[in-house]
Amino acid sequence: MISVKKVAYALTLSASVVAPVMSATAFAATAASEQQATSNLVKQLSGMQSLSANFEQTTKATNNTRAPKNKGLTAQHMNQTFKGVMKVERPGKFFWETTSPSKQTIATTGKTVWIYDPDLQQAVRQNLDDQVANTPALLLSGNTNQIMQSYRVTQPDSSKTYYTLYPKDSEGAFQSLTISFGANKAPSLMILQDSLGQTTYVRFNNVKLNPSIPASTFNFTPPKGTDIIDQ
Repeated sequence: MISVKKVAYALTLSASVVAPVMSATAFAATAASEQQATSNLVKQLSGMQSLSANFEQTTKATNNTRAPKNKGLTAQHMNQTFKGVMKVERPGKFFWETTSPSKQTIATTGKTVWIYDPDLQQAVRQNLDDQVANTPALLLSGNTNQIMQSYRVTQPDSSKTYYTLYPKDSEGAFQSLTISFGANKAPSLMILQDSLGQTTYVRFNNVKLNPSIPASTFNFTPPKGTDIIDQ
């Protein structure tokens, strides 16, 4: 399976869409100040109380990566596209289910995170502590005050609704996170870059802003016979 942290918490237009936008604006764009970028992102997120979408996620290694072979994703997972469904609801509720090419479910009601792998008949149970809270999922399921405490926000082009965030915690799972919003003010893409030279792209489609989501969606009960691991 793909890296648990990235599957669970990486919520990220494809490289062929976003990269040209960013490179083209580098010559003429006026970047917002950090204060203005933060204010703009807060406004962007304030109208979102819940969200559902399908996703496609791909992780690639940069040409100059020299990451140890025993870290990050294995070669067989590189450039492989994972598809699934995501649902979030503020505050703190999150559901992420990979359906292809393999299955995995991550769910939390804001207190306990479950990561379930049906092929292994295994479920990992974690407390939603500060380390887990300081992840990209916080952008969609957390509150704006926590987000601003966890990230330094930049807006490379003040006329465009995409932002690049840098974690204030140097021990985080990623180095930068770019999030882009569509015309419907809902997230369309997130791109994460990590210290291993890996870039993860997550594109969203069939996005629904503020849908009614049953509370049971975020509650997870391990099937009978599941091996439960507490972390």
